[in-house]
Amino acid sequence: MSAQNLIVIHYPKCSTCRRALAWLREHGVAFEARDITLERPTLAELARWHKASGLPIRRFFNTSGVLYRELGVKAKLDAGMTDEECHELLATDGKLVKRPVVVGKRPDGSELVLLGFREQEWEENLL
Repeated sequence: MSAQNLIVIHYPKCSTCRRALAWLREHGVAFEARDITLERPTLAELARWHKASGLPIRRFFNTSGVLYRELGVKAKLDAGMTDEECHELLATDGKLVKRPVVVGKRPDGSELVLLGFREQEWEENLL
């Protein structure tokens, strides 16, 4: 049984996001696409997704992005930013967020959160 009510938060100009959306279509996975630049994740969403993912907050940052470097986020993280401070910063601009982000429900009702496009992880969780 596969995940349900999937929303894929993506950046249309990102080649990885385009590959991820194509992969979903090729595998017949139903999803709603959400442009991260038009509707960026809210503070509440980011906090919920972070908790549900079980991942360290650093994984939520798009470390290859220009804005990440311009804002000196790595140094801020290394200096000990709290999770709450990270959620607040991530909510200011969708381009700071690692993408694509997939959110939905697992068959058992728990929340599913996937960051980035790793095909094996997507196969295990979405098919």
